[in-house]
Amino acid sequence: MRSERGLPRYRRTAFLVALLLTLSVVGAACEGNDKSPKPPPTKHSAKPVDLTFGVWGTETEISAYQGMVDVYNSASGGSDVKIRSWSDHDALMASLKKGGQVPDVFMVSRDDLPWLRANHINQPVDALLDERGIDFGDGYSRDALEAFATENRLQCMPYGISPTVIFYNKALIDFARMRQRNLPAPADDEHRGWSFEQFTAAAKFATRPRKQTRGVYIDPTLRGLSPFVYSGGGDPFNDDTAPTSLALSSDGSRSALARTLALLRDPQLTLTEKQLATATPLQWFERGRLGMIEGTRSLVPELRTVQGLEFDVMPMPVLDSSATVGDITGLCISRRAASTPEAADFLVHATSAESVSRVVQAGYLAPANLQVAFADDFLQPGRLPDHSSVFNSSVRSMRLPPLLEDWPALEDAVGSGLQDLVSAPGVLDLDALTSQIDQESQAVLDPQSVTDNPSP
Repeated sequence: MRSERGLPRYRRTAFLVALLLTLSVVGAACEGNDKSPKPPPTKHSAKPVDLTFGVWGTETEISAYQGMVDVYNSASGGSDVKIRSWSDHDALMASLKKGGQVPDVFMVSRDDLPWLRANHINQPVDALLDERGIDFGDGYSRDALEAFATENRLQCMPYGISPTVIFYNKALIDFARMRQRNLPAPADDEHRGWSFEQFTAAAKFATRPRKQTRGVYIDPTLRGLSPFVYSGGGDPFNDDTAPTSLALSSDGSRSALARTLALLRDPQLTLTEKQLATATPLQWFERGRLGMIEGTRSLVPELRTVQGLEFDVMPMPVLDSSATVGDITGLCISRRAASTPEAADFLVHATSAESVSRVVQAGYLAPANLQVAFADDFLQPGRLPDHSSVFNSSVRSMRLPPLLEDWPALEDAVGSGLQDLVSAPGVLDLDALTSQIDQESQAVLDPQSVTDNPSP
């Protein structure tokens, strides 16, 4: 029997047991090596405690969180939770980095962990959850647990895991019609996967000069190109734990890029610089003028509001093996929470299947809780996209990039070079450009080497 993750159940169970034993404070070795402050014993305050819950999102998302909080407040005699909200993730983190008050329980991205740990913002949650009888079992994907396990502890509770997939316009791309014309297309309508050849054929099928439509647009960023690099047998980084450089010039990465760029550099099939100057790729997609874009579950509610737009999703195309990246979020407890026991109680409530089911109905969240991920509250049959199961199946192919202290700085350092990969005119010198990008990345990933060996 195989689990939802595609691993034999005995192997999956063994992994979870090993992970939880590693994370548990019951393990003496972990206790000896962990320098984080030990959580206080579970002792609730005699008086109600006011707690804050920090989240980001649209008004609809915040409303969904508020509904979940209201349920908790109506049943809790120990605390009263109030929401503090920001427009997006960057705004929340900017507030924290400027010294703003840390909410007692707050949402983060996996990429935030290095800063949180370096600045002693959060406290591990494994012992607190263990005290409250939380059994992970098969309830969370392996990627979600690994994403927030650092320093031999579970730092935050997995909450959302949203892989990057391909959104496509059903009016521009019809797989049945492609098969009738003997064009490469997925062999069934289950949307389990497709090859890069089929992806390329779909881009050409969607490109219709008389209707001024283009086939595909992929952002020339590390996030946008990484799925193709991984799928083609490469790795964007020279080390998956402590990288000192990008590795786009390595044989595997360069080969994957060469195959990918044959499509992405075709000026007839993708958006031109002139078109991008007038509207974003998402706007072109919403206007029905672009066949395919990358995206995560968070795009769904907005696309549903576009009158006349019929869309669906497919996994990322396969060059050699299935691979994608994505957004992973968790809920953390502040190291200086007004009451750690009360905050832990709320964390248990917020991550329960009932609470997550309430939030996913807004359409934005792809839940890390597998019970909810495979239920109708998330899949929402009868609503677009037709194949929401693609978000679940794509989790199995997610690659976790290294935890870096400053992702934006890395993207800025190599942004110009990545843009040239996709749009530089003339014949592309892939060897020289990928080597240049790798070298530029070292200013962020290994600044000491740049200081010791400055470029001529």
